Amino acid sequence: MSKKPNYTKGSVTSKDGTIIGYRQMGNGPGIIILHGGGKGSQTLMKLGSALSDEFTVYIPDRRGRGLSGPFGDQYGLKREVEDMDALLKKTGAHNVFGTATGGTIALQSALELSAIHKAVIFELVFYINKEEMDNFNEIGKRYDQQVNEGKLGAAMWTLGEIATKVSGDPTPSEYNWITYIPDSIWILIFRLILEFDGLMVSGDDVPLRELLLTFHNDLLLINETKGTLENFKDVSAEILLLSSRKPFLFITHILDALNKVLPHIERAVIQEGDHEAAEERGKPLLVAQELKRFYKSK
Repeated sequence: MSKKPNYTKGSVTSKDGTIIGYRQMGNGPGIIILHGGGKGSQTLMKLGSALSDEFTVYIPDRRGRGLSGPFGDQYGLKREVEDMDALLKKTGAHNVFGTATGGTIALQSALELSAIHKAVIFELVFYINKEEMDNFNEIGKRYDQQVNEGKLGAAMWTLGEIATKVSGDPTPSEYNWITYIPDSIWILIFRLILEFDGLMVSGDDVPLRELLLTFHNDLLLINETKGTLENFKDVSAEILLLSSRKPFLFITHILDALNKVLPHIERAVIQEGDHEAAEERGKPLLVAQELKRFYKSK
């Protein structure tokens, strides 16, 4: 098992009084990097380490997780943008990165906060297509029901359906073998994964079981973006829309729609990895290369 990068800890107080804690590493211009749904700061440590030779990297636990306070009343994009505002003011950073729902927050923050000069958005989730979002929300309802029934292994398996059932993506050929294993076996496997993780987790890391429960709130954020696409024509920051080589079809629809609206836009593709490319088991070194290129460009 590889040793985790060293970091210090800090915190800010958001507008509503919620404490937002973060991990910090490196030296140089500041970058705030945001994790996606069902995740925590622990999932971006390799990315942070890869950036830390040239930047000061701040990796917050978004509210409701780990080092940070609870979701609080009236949770939504407004609260997440207020958290970002507090982080920007304390750190003096002008660069942000977000993956998945973290990308949704980073983009909304770039619209509302002039302190953001450059933002890299990796495969964000955004309400573009009603049929696809209806499918997404149907998966979310089953996930919620399973969580409420305490069936966390089943809930984890259900969230995996986002990869193929939101826009009817076929299962990639290299993963066809997955379809030959009964759902009941996969649910048992995920239950064991959750139990093993609970035994192994340490330090500031949050058990996967607890992170899984937070996904409900990310569903709220995604639905909040409905009907807001045209607002983003007013984003003043430079935006890099980053994707993996074969993103989910609904992600491609989202990126294409934003590409037509954002005024200062660049697109790039990571030639290896998937939707979790920025995370520990993905291709964080390749993602870091693109971030360095974009943040350092004039």
